[in-house]
Order: sequence, then structure tokens, then C-alpha cells
Amino acid sequence: MISALRGSVLSVAGGNAVIDVGGVGFSVAVTPRHALTMRVGAETSVLTTLIVREDSLSLFGFPDQDSLDIFSLLVGVTGVGPKSALGVLAELTPGEVALAVAREDDAAFRRVTGIGPKTAKLIVVSMAGKIAATPQDSGSAAGKASPSRVVRDNVERALVGLGWPERNATSAVDEALESASAADAANVQSLLRLALAVLGPAQNTGGSR
Repeated sequence: MISALRGSVLSVAGGNAVIDVGGVGFSVAVTPRHALTMRVGAETSVLTTLIVREDSLSLFGFPDQDSLDIFSLLVGVTGVGPKSALGVLAELTPGEVALAVAREDDAAFRRVTGIGPKTAKLIVVSMAGKIAATPQDSGSAAGKASPSRVVRDNVERALVGLGWPERNATSAVDEALESASAADAANVQSLLRLALAVLGPAQNTGGSR
């Protein structure tokens, strides 16, 4: 079993990354959100699980243990394959998955391509009692949106790359999250757009860059 990889990124596009580990390139399926955190030539570290089929061996990679645990639970649900399980993690953070299961909200899973109403309900039933939504997860749904660390870091990095000081980038993301929906908070492009809207007036009125 290949449980983790650490090496330099040879290529990354969409939902796939090739990681060079000791001269061997491993092709790893990842979410687009995870792929955005990788840079060609830079070192990366991912947790992985190997899915064995009669005609293929496929590696799936994750940025943290929570994502890997959710993936493992999802592929154990009848009718949910590894691609659909990864699709769930592309749409929802681990905390949002836990909250949806706790609230019996199968609509959250119906948004994922390839998951129909019956399978969505089965996910909720099958995962009930296996994961628990934390108070932080519940609070994010009721008030301030809570993005995954990966999304937040990527947005802050993008702002710094555009010339904003790190402290300005951090405060802009914090302010953007005050009004962001859960969907916007989980999407790099949407959260970046909101943060830039926050920074725009500061720039126009002489705010520091």
C-alpha cells in the first residue's frame, strides 16, 4: 500500500498531479482545489490511498487526514466509486460533509456529478454515526463561512503574489469571509474575487500595497 508521497511536482492539471519520488513519477488523482496548491518544480507532500481494480491501479491524493478519512468512508458506500468520492471532496470540505450527514442533508451530495438522489440518501444513512460535526462546523453554517485551510492559504498566496502585503491579504480574506456563502468560501476563485473587492477601496483611497 502506498500511504503517502513526498517529492517534486512534475506536472499538475485539473484533477491530476505527477509527483517525482526518487526518480519515479507517480500519477495521483486530486481535487482541483488541492491541485491549485501545487506548483511545478516545488516539493509537495500528499497522503494517498491505492484503489485496485481488475484493470487498473489508481492513486488518490489528499492534503490532510480528514479528507482521506472522508474519502475512505465514501467509497465504502454502495454506489459511490472513487471518482464520485473525490467529487464530493471537490464540492465540500470534510467539515461540510460531516455537517450534511449530521443534518441528514442529502441535497449537499446531490450537487456532485454522478451522485443521484438515491445514492445521496444512502451516503447520509451509511455515514451516520461514523463522523461527527464539530461545534465549529455548525457555527460556520449558521454564521461566518469556514473555508478549508487549503482554500484560504491559496487565496492569501495569490493576493501576496499580486503585490499586497501579507497582513493586508490576511485581513482581506477575514473580511471577505464575513459575508461569503459556504460555496464561495470553499472556492478559490470566488473567495479571491471577494477579497479583491475588499482590497479595492483601500487601494483607491491610498491603502498600502
